[in-house]
Amino acid sequence: MSSKTVRICNKLGLHVRAATLLVQLAGSFDAEVTLTLGDQAADAKSIMEVLMLAATQGSDVTLEVKGETLEEETKILAALTSLIANRFNEAE
Repeated sequence: MSSKTVRICNKLGLHVRAATLLVQLAGSFDAEVTLTLGDQAADAKSIMEVLMLAATQGSDVTLEVKGETLEEETKILAALTSLIANRFNEAE
């Protein structure tokens, strides 16, 4: 299992549109992806679970990926991290 902690930096946090993009991207991979905020964990392929985290701007979340290989896990983490770092393609 590979993991990485990232900061939610977009103004609106992990709102519906951002969460949808995250869930769609996570769902495009054949691996387990978990998003953790504090003591709450969510299946990153479930829109309801991701929204229940209520991650606001400045929240540090941990992405955990369990895939077939370390190379696959690294690729998935890079894609998800890029989406978050790019503020879910939002202007602010």
